[in-house]
Amino acid sequence: MASTLEKFIHSLDLRALPRVLQIQSGIYCQGSVYEMSGNECSLSTEEVIKVIGFKINKLIASICENNEVSQFSAKVELPLNFPGLYKVVADKTPYVSIEEIARKVSIGPTRFGHPCFYSTNDIKLANFTVKHNEQITFNSVEEVHGTMAVNCVVVRNNQSHSFTLPLSQEGEFYECEDDQIYTLKEIAEWKIPKCRNRIVKLFNTLHVWDSSSPLPENFDGCLILVPVYEVQAVMKSRKDIVHILSDLDVEVKDVTDCYDISSFLQPLSLEDIFERTSKEFPMVAEIMEGPSGSQKPYNLLSTGKQIVIYKKYQAARVLASEMRSDSSKRRYLIPMSYKGKFKRRPREFPTAYDLQIARTEKEHLHVVATKAFISPHKELFSVSVGDQFLVQQCQTSEVLYEGRKKLIDALACEQILSDSYKKVLLPMYMEGGFVEVIHDKKQYHLSEIRKEFHLPFNVKVSVRDLSIDKDVLAAAPGLQFEEEITDSYLLISSASSPVESWEIPVYRLNMLVHLLSKDVQTLVPPVTRTTVEEVSEEEYYMLRRYENLTLHPPPRPPKKPT
Repeated sequence: MASTLEKFIHSLDLRALPRVLQIQSGIYCQGSVYEMSGNECSLSTEEVIKVIGFKINKLIASICENNEVSQFSAKVELPLNFPGLYKVVADKTPYVSIEEIARKVSIGPTRFGHPCFYSTNDIKLANFTVKHNEQITFNSVEEVHGTMAVNCVVVRNNQSHSFTLPLSQEGEFYECEDDQIYTLKEIAEWKIPKCRNRIVKLFNTLHVWDSSSPLPENFDGCLILVPVYEVQAVMKSRKDIVHILSDLDVEVKDVTDCYDISSFLQPLSLEDIFERTSKEFPMVAEIMEGPSGSQKPYNLLSTGKQIVIYKKYQAARVLASEMRSDSSKRRYLIPMSYKGKFKRRPREFPTAYDLQIARTEKEHLHVVATKAFISPHKELFSVSVGDQFLVQQCQTSEVLYEGRKKLIDALACEQILSDSYKKVLLPMYMEGGFVEVIHDKKQYHLSEIRKEFHLPFNVKVSVRDLSIDKDVLAAAPGLQFEEEITDSYLLISSASSPVESWEIPVYRLNMLVHLLSKDVQTLVPPVTRTTVEEVSEEEYYMLRRYENLTLHPPPRPPKKPT
């Protein structure tokens, strides 16, 4: 039975993809020629296309008051790269079954694909009872003993309890509150259920407001987001991906059951390639949809180009930010193969606790106080602006507080006087300000800095990497190495002229390929070119957020005695 393209998308279960559609009727844009992003194709009657996916193309936003559209709000169109970080407001409309949740909500292996719900009633299982209002994390959907079910986890008294809920399980399920922050793109991809709208609250604008912004100045409220979908499809006559907006006036019919779906090309994302076993590498692929970007190697990955994918692996990068006071600060991921050299730049420390973290056994940390501090205890030192110290070590100190003796943590230092040194103790809770004095004139490779110093660490490029055509780091006034990031990469080269290979990030590069049944001429990849990757502000916050989730947070600075 024929239906509009929009109705087809709303009724489709993502797990049922791919689907083969036949165009029944409808002409779009000047004589059935459809054009988007420079791609043209004919959507004539009885044309057959294979739908491989659909995603939200843009969002229609309205200002929200009390979970309803404000009567004074006009609808505005927001692109997915609209700047800002947002919090998701939990949906107040319940789901009536696990099947409805699995059909409408994105559940998958990535860090975004683990939604949380609670049931208004107890759920009694064979060996476990899920209590009402208890948070249930949905991890994956799979077949268990012939029945489709959702793998779930409940954390109770710091213990994780795993179990499955069949899709047939009925009840009243509500979304849990979500304290994470997201970009609009992440919300569009993972946090808008099918056939539902989404309310979000602006958390951080990331940019200074200007008159071209569709949102009011100083806006910090909630938005109702209505998605407009885009269908990704493959046509028999083309080797690239066709993008069709869901609001086209086109009628389609699902003919999957009576069509040979293998006669179409099989597009694969970089994530799909990365999930393949190591034994399947190397492989030859043709690009069906290349990434945007002018820097190498992205400008070489154009549609139709053939590449060799040699292997997949995890690789370390140092996340660095330019040391600027204005909003034009740029961020980079620096590979360990970077051949330039760095000289140290002074670091700034807001507390005595930060001095303790930064000190090393290799050298005494020399700092100058930039803020005065008056100690409430005569046993501890009061600091004046300009005082200089050599940081020694952490120790406990006995102080008199309200007539009683008390042990507190303190930082042992040597105050540098004109002709001598004086041993002093700084309270660890001290909120002051210090700037580092650099005596070290040595030039360091990145590997030496990682080995000898704690991050964050301030540097400036003293010798640029001559193997890079344009070393963007050399132009920076200074860099702060913030932390080390581990990410997923594929090693690729051109299939026609494999003179050099490149590392491409799996999760920050939108690209589709299809595999070719060609033999790889050489199993050994050519020399790997060093690439310093510039990341956007949104990507920077996401990298730091997810890297920090895997680390144990440092202990909180000691509080001032009360």
